[in-house]
Amino acid sequence: MKLQVIIGTTRPGRMTDRLAKWVVAEAAQLPDVEAEIVDLADYPMPFIDEPISPRYNPDRQPSETVGKWINKLAEADAYIFVTPEYNHSISGVLKNALDYVTFEFVHKPATVTSHGTVGGARATMHLKEILSETRAAVVPLQLAFTGRVGESIDENGVLRPELAEAQYGPKTMLQGVLEDLKWYSDALSAARTSQA
Repeated sequence: MKLQVIIGTTRPGRMTDRLAKWVVAEAAQLPDVEAEIVDLADYPMPFIDEPISPRYNPDRQPSETVGKWINKLAEADAYIFVTPEYNHSISGVLKNALDYVTFEFVHKPATVTSHGTVGGARATMHLKEILSETRAAVVPLQLAFTGRVGESIDENGVLRPELAEAQYGPKTMLQGVLEDLKWYSDALSAARTSQA
């Protein structure tokens, strides 16, 4: 499974990158998983400025940065969006990035790891609705990280030992999410191959 862990904010001083590094490190421990971080900060796209919806424009000519973004997404088999909660939702930069997507997520599983107030649960609800419109296979399990990320995960993505060892802590919950995502990815990859 080629997994992209997408950092859903570009805000200075963000803690989301710590959470993303931890997710990638945990994912890399699963067999047959190749995980990488995709950082929206590396794709500075303008607010969507295409005159026709990207999905319905046969003559679409995306800008260089947008083309780089959608081509990167097309490489993966599965996605985890790591997002904070801003005003009960996701960041504007993440919503804008998803507005450029056409068919890159079709029949591929996606889920969310969120943080913030109530673990970012409201951001997760909104993001899952948006992802369903991209025709991604939205995996039911997700992780709402309820601790303060800056106090729980260091800058290298290492979870504090007491949290890593907690029986029902974030590590155990993330492992369940990753195993579920891998199951969906394997099943959907086989189905896509049989239809090709």
